[in-house]
Amino acid sequence: MPRMIFVNLPVTDLDRSKAFYEAVGAVNNPAFTDDTAACMVVEEGSIHVMLLSHEKWASFTSKTIPDARTTAQVLLCVSTDSREAVDGQVDKAVKAGGKADPTPTQDFGFMYGRSFEDPDGHIWEVMWMDPAAIPAGEPAEAAA
Repeated sequence: MPRMIFVNLPVTDLDRSKAFYEAVGAVNNPAFTDDTAACMVVEEGSIHVMLLSHEKWASFTSKTIPDARTTAQVLLCVSTDSREAVDGQVDKAVKAGGKADPTPTQDFGFMYGRSFEDPDGHIWEVMWMDPAAIPAGEPAEAAA
């Protein structure tokens, strides 16, 4: 079985969050969805976002749920196939009630990225990169 990632996010309004993630292209997996959680498939077989009510979240950890609008513990990043797809993903998020570009836009020619914030303040970066265009002799991090 291939490795998969399940990103667990605490949400204040499960229905609103499901609608948001569906609007940006995720598909709900009803086998792992109930009135306390929703499994949103971002990429079949590899990337899943588990939206968890605060009560459900508390069953996994006793740590306090930070307000993602004022604090950040992670920045989530997914890749796309083109610069246009980056802009399209951010546009979909805005139309669904998200906030565009809570982090700086990155444009290095060979790499382009923008971001959006979901209704609970979780930040998703969307990026495209052309590895063949990375300046020779430089690690990608140094070129950025």
